[in-house]
Amino acid sequence: MARYKHPSRKKRLARLRKQTRWAPFWTVPKIYGKTRRIHPGRHTKLKRSWRRTKTKA
Repeated sequence: MARYKHPSRKKRLARLRKQTRWAPFWTVPKIYGKTRRIHPGRHTKLKRSWRRTKTKA
Protein backbone atom coordinates (compact mmCIF):
# COMPACT_ATOMS: atom_id res chain seq x y z
CA MET A 1 0.00 0.00 0.00
CA ALA A 2 1.17 3.51 -0.68
CA ARG A 3 2.88 5.56 1.96
CA TYR A 4 0.36 8.38 1.50
CA LYS A 5 -3.20 7.21 2.08
CA HIS A 6 -6.05 9.18 0.59
CA PRO A 7 -8.47 10.40 3.31
CA SER A 8 -11.41 8.42 1.91
CA ARG A 9 -9.39 5.19 1.89
CA LYS A 10 -8.15 5.92 5.39
CA LYS A 11 -11.74 6.39 6.57
CA ARG A 12 -12.72 3.07 4.97
CA LEU A 13 -9.82 1.27 6.60
CA ALA A 14 -10.66 2.81 9.97
CA ARG A 15 -14.22 1.54 9.69
CA LEU A 16 -13.01 -1.97 8.85
CA ARG A 17 -10.62 -1.87 11.80
CA LYS A 18 -13.44 -0.93 14.13
CA GLN A 19 -15.52 -3.90 12.94
CA THR A 20 -12.88 -6.44 13.97
CA ARG A 21 -12.44 -5.24 17.56
CA TRP A 22 -13.87 -7.14 20.50
CA ALA A 23 -17.27 -6.22 21.81
CA PRO A 24 -17.28 -4.20 25.07
CA PHE A 25 -16.71 -6.24 28.23
CA TRP A 26 -20.05 -5.25 29.74
CA THR A 27 -21.97 -7.09 26.97
CA VAL A 28 -21.10 -10.46 28.57
CA PRO A 29 -23.03 -10.03 31.85
CA LYS A 30 -25.78 -8.19 29.98
CA ILE A 31 -26.39 -11.14 27.66
CA TYR A 32 -25.54 -14.15 29.85
CA GLY A 33 -25.89 -12.91 33.44
CA LYS A 34 -23.28 -12.19 36.11
CA THR A 35 -21.77 -15.63 36.55
CA ARG A 36 -21.18 -16.74 32.96
CA ARG A 37 -17.65 -16.03 31.74
CA ILE A 38 -17.39 -15.77 27.97
CA HIS A 39 -14.87 -13.91 25.84
CA PRO A 40 -16.29 -10.63 24.47
CA GLY A 41 -14.77 -11.43 21.07
CA ARG A 42 -17.64 -13.84 20.52
CA HIS A 43 -20.08 -10.92 20.28
CA THR A 44 -18.17 -9.25 17.47
CA LYS A 45 -20.27 -9.16 14.31
CA LEU A 46 -17.49 -9.43 11.74
CA LYS A 47 -14.27 -11.31 12.35
CA ARG A 48 -11.54 -10.36 9.92
CA SER A 49 -7.78 -10.68 10.18
CA TRP A 50 -5.16 -8.90 8.10
CA ARG A 51 -3.57 -12.29 7.42
CA ARG A 52 -6.64 -14.35 6.50
CA THR A 53 -9.11 -12.08 4.74
CA LYS A 54 -8.26 -9.10 2.58
CA THR A 55 -10.43 -6.04 2.02
CA LYS A 56 -11.19 -4.21 -1.16
CA ALA A 57 -10.24 -0.86 0.37
